[in-house]
Amino acid sequence: MDNEKEKMTSVQNEQKEEQYSLSDDRRVKVLSPGALVAKRFFRNRLAVTGMIILLLMFVFSYIGGIITPYAQDQKFYRTDVQAKDYAGVLHNEEFRYTVGNSDLFKSSTHAQALKAIIEGSKSFDYDGYSYTLDEIDKDIYTITCNGEIVGIASKELVNSSTIEPCSFQFTYDAFKARAEKKTSFTSEGVNYNLGADGVITTEDGTEKAYISEYIVKAVMSDVFFTREFKNELIEAVEAGDESFTYTGEDGVTAEYILKYDAATKAWDVKQEIDTKVFDTYSSPSKAHWLGTDRNGMDMLTRLMYGGRISLMIGFIVVFIEAILGVIMGGISGYFGGWIDGLIMRIVDVFYCIPSMPIIIILGAAMDAANLPSLTRMIYLMLILGFLGWAGIARLVRGQILSLREQEFMTATEACGISVPRRIFKHLIPNVIPQLIVYMTMGLGETIILEATLSFLGLGVRFPFASWGNIINDVNDTFVLTNYWFIWIPAGILLLVTVLAFNIVGDGLRDAFDPKMKR
Repeated sequence: MDNEKEKMTSVQNEQKEEQYSLSDDRRVKVLSPGALVAKRFFRNRLAVTGMIILLLMFVFSYIGGIITPYAQDQKFYRTDVQAKDYAGVLHNEEFRYTVGNSDLFKSSTHAQALKAIIEGSKSFDYDGYSYTLDEIDKDIYTITCNGEIVGIASKELVNSSTIEPCSFQFTYDAFKARAEKKTSFTSEGVNYNLGADGVITTEDGTEKAYISEYIVKAVMSDVFFTREFKNELIEAVEAGDESFTYTGEDGVTAEYILKYDAATKAWDVKQEIDTKVFDTYSSPSKAHWLGTDRNGMDMLTRLMYGGRISLMIGFIVVFIEAILGVIMGGISGYFGGWIDGLIMRIVDVFYCIPSMPIIIILGAAMDAANLPSLTRMIYLMLILGFLGWAGIARLVRGQILSLREQEFMTATEACGISVPRRIFKHLIPNVIPQLIVYMTMGLGETIILEATLSFLGLGVRFPFASWGNIINDVNDTFVLTNYWFIWIPAGILLLVTVLAFNIVGDGLRDAFDPKMKR
């Protein structure tokens, strides 16, 4: 009995050993087609690496865009000290005109008066009127018409020391008193004192105006210069200084830069003030790990949202191509005959269409229509999808031509299954492996095409970001050579993503190949 039990135990052990020592071939035979493909794919280390890279890109673009504290169009600012145009100073050497009667002394009359002064004439006729010139002082002339002084031509000017401008009568009385070397004069019922330096004050010492050959004019019409500021500015100009500082009545000290313009023979006065500007091209920092772009936006955030747009456009375009290609290729391959010939000729036409010129023309049309950025992006995806389906149609047609003659299709006919069901239920699923490979590799091409169009200004527009329009900043040579963090990260992400799609496509092609060595 013991020997029989030992024999039975030995047989059972041998059966167990035989059960658990099946060869790889026998184990593979029990795997489903999907599991077999997955096993082949994950044996390919390079393909797995590409898949991991794509997963990281999706996490970076979609998860990163959620956790980043910034929005894709959020702008950042900094305070810079900038020199802005503040005033202009001119040493007047030409005759300028003060108008008393604009009806009789028009701008066209000024040229006639200047001509008479240069020729030394005492009078001139113009536009039916007779004018008389009287020299009241050196380079100061009055122009009289019909017994009325209608204008004054002078190289010096009477400048008001207050916001209120000087009247014509006051200007004439001041010039006349200056010519007669008086120390006081009366104008419009008010007594004034006239200093040797040309300063005109009231009897209580309040400054009213001053006579000077310098013209100081503010850039902004609402800015008023005090007499003290003008004096210091003119002194700096006469001394040939390149800058000067002035402390106003409010105790604020400001620095001004003087620059002579030879063309206008005037001095430009610029004021250095703190200005809030975009934080453009800021270097990488703790707040902005990859710096900021030309619009003061966080580059890392723009890369995250740009990845979303680039990947989304790639998938949607390939999806549109697949739908059109499967429908047209399936119909062409199944029916054959004149239907096949017609659809293939349409495919040939789409192969011959110059896609880039058409996209450029449509891009110009969208620019002219001033379409919103989102609408433009939708049109871009539709255009790219409509122009790119021909390759998939030809692939599907070729596969169906070989499949429709096989036994399982004969069985579908015998069972009375409808034609659409035969095509889309039995034929198309057998084309899906090749279709997946084609679409995966086409994703990289689509992303590159979108990036190219965005780089040329024909694709995604601001405020949306894509890796292509981010790289568009390298159109500026200065940015290309000095701000690497603007374009290199986007270029690397684009390169790595497209390379990963191609690697995964190659891996899927090998995995779907039934002749691959297991």
